[in-house]
Amino acid sequence: MPIYEYEACDAGRACARCRTAFEVLQSLKDPALEHCPECGAPVRKLVSRCRAAIAEADEGRDRVESRVKEYEQQGLWSHAAELADTHAAKVGDGTLKMRAIDDYRKAGYPLETLEKHAKSETE
Repeated sequence: MPIYEYEACDAGRACARCRTAFEVLQSLKDPALEHCPECGAPVRKLVSRCRAAIAEADEGRDRVESRVKEYEQQGLWSHAAELADTHAAKVGDGTLKMRAIDDYRKAGYPLETLEKHAKSETE
């Protein structure tokens, strides 16, 4: 459900909540609020600026993933795992961490060791 912003039409007749912009979680099908839920003063819906997160490319990560892929294609699983694991720990990347664990498994590391390693990173 989207979050809509409202504010009082007349700040002089508004309560502390609607005097400045306030947010309301509403369904797309819900009608726009006409009055403040607390004081009943007339309110208007605001046009909000977009607050979407924009993920920028991390060149360092791209280089690491490219190198990991090269190691994997060559069957150098322990090299791929070590590089992915080190970088994942440095930047806190859970996806890369799981890839490292998978590469460790392919390199023949014992399952118990991998389970402990995976748990130590999540605690």
